[in-house]
Amino acid sequence: MRHRLVALVLAWLTSSQPAFAGEKKPQFIPLWPEGAPGAKGKDDKDTPAVLVSLAPADKANGAAVVICPGGGYGALAMDHEGHQIARWLNEHGIAGIILRYRLGPKYNHPTQLHDAQRAVRFARHNAKEWRIDPARVGIIGFSAGGHLASSVGTHFDGGKKDAKDPVESQSCRPDFMILLYPVITLQGPYHHAGSRNNLLGKKPDQNLIDHLCNEKHVSPDTPPTFLVHTHQDKGVRPENSVFFYLALSQHGVPAELHLYEEGAHGLGLGLNHKHLPFASWPERCLGWLERRGVLKSQKK
Repeated sequence: MRHRLVALVLAWLTSSQPAFAGEKKPQFIPLWPEGAPGAKGKDDKDTPAVLVSLAPADKANGAAVVICPGGGYGALAMDHEGHQIARWLNEHGIAGIILRYRLGPKYNHPTQLHDAQRAVRFARHNAKEWRIDPARVGIIGFSAGGHLASSVGTHFDGGKKDAKDPVESQSCRPDFMILLYPVITLQGPYHHAGSRNNLLGKKPDQNLIDHLCNEKHVSPDTPPTFLVHTHQDKGVRPENSVFFYLALSQHGVPAELHLYEEGAHGLGLGLNHKHLPFASWPERCLGWLERRGVLKSQKK
């Protein structure tokens, strides 16, 4: 038994090391090393985890972003909405923390929200080791991952200061949000049925639907938000971003919305669509982050 325990500890320590930009075989770090609450198995799909990609030391500015890939809450678009995003962030000195959250229909709300909240807490808990500023931890989400990110930004707490688990003592409020073609509302003509079904089941209670229509839960404490959508998006209608922007505006939350005419759903960074104005969003986002002081160099 003692040898088994030692082996488990060594395995955890080995897998817990963050990756640096350019590293070939980074490892996912389980968010709950002793098993996630409510887990229905022990496979990767039952184990919420993060892949931490730290910016090179000569570029790192201390900012960090938790990345929520999309996939309708039934899959994860890990390449163009995960790994590519982490590399882009690293190029600009920002740590990219890719979240592998649990999916429906096997897992329903609040599992996904708890996974994402834990990722934000986890980043702050490890801030010293990862050389990031706990006051500059943001979140970015795409499509259904945008719904998850906006859920974290509208359903957060300051942490439980007396928690036995030190990670849980950290706040799960992001310092800023970046939402790309996000699912925001879960009802009406503009909701995304697939995401809602995977997240809530096919016959959810109306109160639960209302609870996760995130445009209804914006408050003055919601983090500053950068939104991107296209008029031609038929997968997740642009009204989702418009609803959220209007709610932010009504509550005095700093926000910027870029609504491009051309472009289908799910373009990520737009690397394969550089002929479209949509491909300008990364540069505009960096400008927004710069103006908000997110990209300032961390004090030595």
